[in-house]
Amino acid sequence: MAPSRPVRKPQPTRFSVIGAVSFVHVLNDMMQSVIVAIYPLLKGEFHLGFTQIGAITLTFQLTASLLQPVVGTFTDKHPLPYSLPVGMCFTFSGLLLMSVAPTYPVLLLAVALIGCGSSVFHPESARVARLASGGRYGLAQSLFQIGGNVGQALGPALAAAIVLKFGRSHVGWFGLLALVAIVILLQVGRWYGHHIRERAGRNTPEARSPIPAPVVRRTIGVLLVLMFSKFFYLASISSYYEFYLIHHFGVSVGEAPYLLSVFLAAVAAGTLVGGPLGDRIGRKRVIWFSILGCAPFTLLLPHVGLGWTVGLSVVIGLVLASAFPAIIVYAQDMLTHRIGMVSGLFYGFSFGLGGLGALVLGIIADHYGIDFVYQICAFLPLLGLLAAFLPDVRPIEHDHAPATGEA
Repeated sequence: MAPSRPVRKPQPTRFSVIGAVSFVHVLNDMMQSVIVAIYPLLKGEFHLGFTQIGAITLTFQLTASLLQPVVGTFTDKHPLPYSLPVGMCFTFSGLLLMSVAPTYPVLLLAVALIGCGSSVFHPESARVARLASGGRYGLAQSLFQIGGNVGQALGPALAAAIVLKFGRSHVGWFGLLALVAIVILLQVGRWYGHHIRERAGRNTPEARSPIPAPVVRRTIGVLLVLMFSKFFYLASISSYYEFYLIHHFGVSVGEAPYLLSVFLAAVAAGTLVGGPLGDRIGRKRVIWFSILGCAPFTLLLPHVGLGWTVGLSVVIGLVLASAFPAIIVYAQDMLTHRIGMVSGLFYGFSFGLGGLGALVLGIIADHYGIDFVYQICAFLPLLGLLAAFLPDVRPIEHDHAPATGEA
C-alpha cells in the first residue's frame, strides 16, 4: 500500500470546467474520426493499398503522439493556459486542407496538422480535468475521456451521412466544429489562467509522490506494456473493422461505418465506468479485469457470424475501454508533480501505438488477408497477466468539498 499523502484543503469539483473540456473532446475526436471513417473513399479516390491506408493512420498518430510528452513537459514548468485554442487552430487548418488535397502527400500533410492539434489538446485538457476534479481524479478522467469516445462514435456516422454521400470536399464543413471548440477553449483558458494565478498566490505547488522511484519505474513500464496490448487490438478494429465486415460478411460500404459506430459507442460506455470504479475499488483491479477479462471474447470473435461479431465487439469495447481512465490516473498518482508529462506520455503512447498498429496490421492484411489480422490480434489481451506486477495501490481518500458547476 502506498504511503499516505499530505492532507490538503478540500477543493470543489468544477463540473462546468470538466464538462467544457469533455465537450470539446467530443468535437475534437469527432473531427479526427472522420479520417478513419472515409478510408474506403480515400482508398478508391487515391488508389491506395492497405499499407498506404496504414501510413495515413501512422502519420496522424505519430504527429499526435511524439509531441504530446514534449508539450506536457514544457507546460509542467511553463503553463500556457491559452495553448488549447491555439492547438485547435491546427486541427481547423488540417480539415480545410484535407477537403481539397490534390495528392496523397498533401493528404498526409493535412492529417499531420490535425495530429499536431491533438498533441496540444490531450495533455493540457487532461491536466485541466485533474485540476478541476476536486480530488475525484478517476471520475474527472472518465468524464473527460468519454467525450473523446462519444466523438469517435459519432464521427463515422456523420462522415457516412455527409462525406461519403456528397464527396471529400465536404470534410471542410467539420471545420465549423473546430471554430466552436476554439470559442469554448478560450473560456477554459481563462479559468485555467485564473487557477494558476490563485495557486501561485497560495504558494502550494503539487507535492511530489512519496512512492519509491524503482516502484514508479516498474509500474510505468508495466502500464505501457498493457497499453500496447489494448491499443494494438483497438487499432485492428478502429482502422480495419469496416474492411473486415465488408470482406468477411459482404456488408456494404454505406453500412459498415454504422457498425463501427456501435463498437465505438461501447468503448465510450466502458470509459465512463472505468474511472469512477477505480476510485471505489482500486485501479489495479479495474486494469486487471479490463485487459485480461476481454481475452475470451477476442479469441472467439474471428470464428462467429455477423450478428455475434457485432455483439462480441460491444462486449470487447465495454470491457477493454474501462482500463484507460484507470491507467491514466494510476500513472498520474505515480508522478503527481509531472502531470503534464505523464499525461502526454500516456496519451501520446496510445496514439503512437494506434498508428504503429495500423501500419503493421495493414502490412499483414496486404500479405495474408484481413481475416488473419483478427486471428492473431485475438491473443493480445493475454498480456493483461502482467497486471499482477502492479503494486496494490488503494484509492486515495479525499475529503471532498461539495461538488459545484461554478467555474
